[in-house]
Amino acid sequence: MTVRPRPLIGVSTYLESVARWGVWELEAALLPAGYPRLVQRAGGLACMVPPDTPEHAAQTVARLDGLVIAGGPDVDPARYGAERSPRTGPPAHERDAWELALIDAALAAGVPLLGICRGMQLLNVALGGTLVQHLDGHAEKAGVFGHHPVEPVPGTLYADLVPEDTAVPTYHHQAVERLGRGLVPSAYAADGTVEAVELPSARSWVLAVQWHPEMGEDLRVMRGLVAAAGS
Repeated sequence: MTVRPRPLIGVSTYLESVARWGVWELEAALLPAGYPRLVQRAGGLACMVPPDTPEHAAQTVARLDGLVIAGGPDVDPARYGAERSPRTGPPAHERDAWELALIDAALAAGVPLLGICRGMQLLNVALGGTLVQHLDGHAEKAGVFGHHPVEPVPGTLYADLVPEDTAVPTYHHQAVERLGRGLVPSAYAADGTVEAVELPSARSWVLAVQWHPEMGEDLRVMRGLVAAAGS
């Protein structure tokens, strides 16, 4: 019997100027272990996608069955035509440029795409949307994930995966303001914050969530990506 290969899911990474391990203190492309573990537990093969020049994004995406844009630092407000708020973190210019190029390449090629936290915000910006630069109540405290319920929007891709209200791991202080072209909300928090978006007009499966599924036990969103990547 032929065993079907597990879909290869690329996950974008952090580029840190200083990382420490053993006797070393060097620049590093790194990723919290929860991301590859979530991909693996959901039935996929995980690979890390380090920053590169934007012109290589299409070649990179062409080798993947699915793509995850991971969480991370605030998107540069200049990317959506806004002045920087004092509460917005320092820009990550190289990562913004690379991940925006990855998103564009995935949408153009019809490669299934999942955005997580920053990844959702960046998808919105890539499609011309804007962000709220600060809101309270969606982060427990510095370095600690909180939980709050999200409510699915009936009839959406997300609701097909997770049909009931669910408490999710959360850590963010920015959120979607004006939706990007073609995006529709597929989940909300109790305070009205958009917690998930999807792109029904896309050539393939496109979903993004504001929370951090890699910090929880619910595999349904990632299983949705893996299933789409393997179809």
